[in-house]
Amino acid sequence: MPHRAPLVALALVCGFITAVPLLIRAAEIPVEQRHAILTQNPNPLIKALPGAKDELAREADAGEVLNDRRSEIFDDPATPVGGNSHGDVTVVEFFDYRCPYCKQVQPALQTLLDQDHKLRFIYKEMPVLGAASVVAARAALAAQRQGKYEAFHAAMMGTKGQITEETVDKIAGSVGLDVDWLKQDMAASEIVRALRANVALAHALNIHGTPGFIIGNRIVAGALDLDTLKNMIAAARNS
Repeated sequence: MPHRAPLVALALVCGFITAVPLLIRAAEIPVEQRHAILTQNPNPLIKALPGAKDELAREADAGEVLNDRRSEIFDDPATPVGGNSHGDVTVVEFFDYRCPYCKQVQPALQTLLDQDHKLRFIYKEMPVLGAASVVAARAALAAQRQGKYEAFHAAMMGTKGQITEETVDKIAGSVGLDVDWLKQDMAASEIVRALRANVALAHALNIHGTPGFIIGNRIVAGALDLDTLKNMIAAARNS
């Protein structure tokens, strides 16, 4: 396996993580270790990768944002919270209802919430995939005003096919929401501001796609599998 180390190092400096397992595992390695790989690896190709050092700098900046804006990230009263509101570990997810990777990871997240009763979960709506995503995210935050955020969220994540305004209305009705009331609340300026704030916060944290997670003090992107999520939560709990 003489070429495995360079390949792993190459994966470590990729900017955005998709569902490829190697990249997902690489994202869990702390920034300082990835910096060591870049600076100490003898392979000139690794050192010459365009943007690699810039990406490390952005990750360092994101860590500062995480420390400086903890209240906005973890304690915003406008942000829906699930699981144990007094849990010992918090998971934050930035997501879009039209994102296939968000839907891919949803069963694992639900398993965690069902099994880990010390887990606190924060839902950060991040509609970045077009107008229909914005409609769905507005509806979700409006559903919170009727006490049905999680029911609506789960139904939206379980939806197959394209999401349209008609789809949103149908799902809202199916979980017992008053659709007329919902539509009025969707236009509220507070909801518009909350969505804009979520997107701006995600970008400040170097999260530019969905899903993106904060687990404890770690920022990671991609459709993480159940074992990876459990390991990261356990590490946060032990720290």
